Amino acid sequence: MLNYKIVYSVIGALLYIEAAMMALCMGMSFYFREDDSMAFVISVVLTILGGIGFRYLGRHSENSLGRREAYLLVTFTWIVFSLFGSFPFMISGYINNFTDAYFETMSGFTTTGCSILDDVESLPHGILFWRTMTQWIGGLGIVFFTIAIIPSLVGGNVKVFSAEATGPIRTKMHPRLSTTAKWIWSIYLFLTVACAICYYVFGMGLFDCMNYAMTTTATGGFSTHNASTGYFHKAGIDYTAILFMFLSGTSFTLLYLTLFKGRVRQFFRNSEFRFYVIVVLISTISICAFLVHDNGYTLSDAIRVGLFQVMSFITTTGIFNDDAAKWHHTTWVILSICMFLGACSGSTSGGFKCIRSVMVLTILKNEVRRILHPRAVLPLKVNDNTVPYSSQVTLLAFLTAYMLLCLFTYFCMILMGVDSTNSITIAISCASNVGPTLGLEIGPTMSWGILPGTVKWLLSGLMLMGRLEIFTVVVLFTPSFWKDH
Repeated sequence: MLNYKIVYSVIGALLYIEAAMMALCMGMSFYFREDDSMAFVISVVLTILGGIGFRYLGRHSENSLGRREAYLLVTFTWIVFSLFGSFPFMISGYINNFTDAYFETMSGFTTTGCSILDDVESLPHGILFWRTMTQWIGGLGIVFFTIAIIPSLVGGNVKVFSAEATGPIRTKMHPRLSTTAKWIWSIYLFLTVACAICYYVFGMGLFDCMNYAMTTTATGGFSTHNASTGYFHKAGIDYTAILFMFLSGTSFTLLYLTLFKGRVRQFFRNSEFRFYVIVVLISTISICAFLVHDNGYTLSDAIRVGLFQVMSFITTTGIFNDDAAKWHHTTWVILSICMFLGACSGSTSGGFKCIRSVMVLTILKNEVRRILHPRAVLPLKVNDNTVPYSSQVTLLAFLTAYMLLCLFTYFCMILMGVDSTNSITIAISCASNVGPTLGLEIGPTMSWGILPGTVKWLLSGLMLMGRLEIFTVVVLFTPSFWKDH
């Protein structure tokens, strides 16, 4: 029988953390003396009451979390967090309906970064910082954040980590997961602070550099200006964003082994990292050629703008310094491939992940060799580690599920009146948690506010499934999940 009480108890405790996050934004609102102050006061009270309610439902719970409870906990946490997180938007009146508010919040927590807001510059500081805060916490995972700060809260935290972590291969830094979580969050915090300092040095104001640093390292993309980083027109800011998007798209485990263990050679020998770098280089060179030949860019501007957009799409960050909708349509194909692939597993980015691409290419290579040598034993190896057959089956199942979800969403959106180009790129964007899309009706610099309400709910579910890598959510819809045995 499912242990619902432990799920209620943990969600209740997590809502206290969300209330504390809202209180921080409330303090900022009071500091700037803006009209969203009472909205945050009410939201904090409602979230605390929600926490108390869930804790009451979970009273006298046993601190025992099985695999099924872990999947249920992780999925419901993201749904409930987005529900309460939408309160500041609705109560303040800056988003006047629940569908849009929930969509914006889910986009934040899943670090997708798509927005229904046409003019973010009209928002008060507290609301802007709340949008940023949702992405920063969601970057490494809501429950994973809890494991780092309150390791005793979740009984079977390894199972929770498996349900929320990204990528097919999990590498532990330490025997205790709570220690691993603290190290990863330390690296995440270090990157955020370093990014903020660099932005400040290159001319951003204090509030802007805090927001852009948090959404850059979370590979989220929410901005405080309508033109994103293009608002500043500074090469130093663009290259800072490129550097920290690249680092945030790299496996945090790999960064830890390099920075704290001094294993620099392992950094460059890692097959996933090499694939990541190769895709970035090939994509950037290809796009630069089109920008120089067809759009009349100088070589230096083409490199800066092309590399920026490639990094933004492959790391699923979604910030922009130029309008890619005005580029040659072939560049859309290249950026769509980057959008699908994503960066490294164990990073804050979304997408299919480079490690899965490496595994697929290795499987294809082995199959070609097996045709020539039918009796050859050809194990799948990644970084000198043999990948078991069960993981290969899971990989192909994930790829199939990913493509079916995108196709299903694509057809549904066409039936609801969205044009074909936008439908497919929006589906990939949400499944990969990228944010921007490629098309004329809704371009990479436009809001998604014109989409029908039903489509927004469909995409909210797709963003959640993309962030939790599909099966964590899908398993809840199987009858066997709810059976006692």
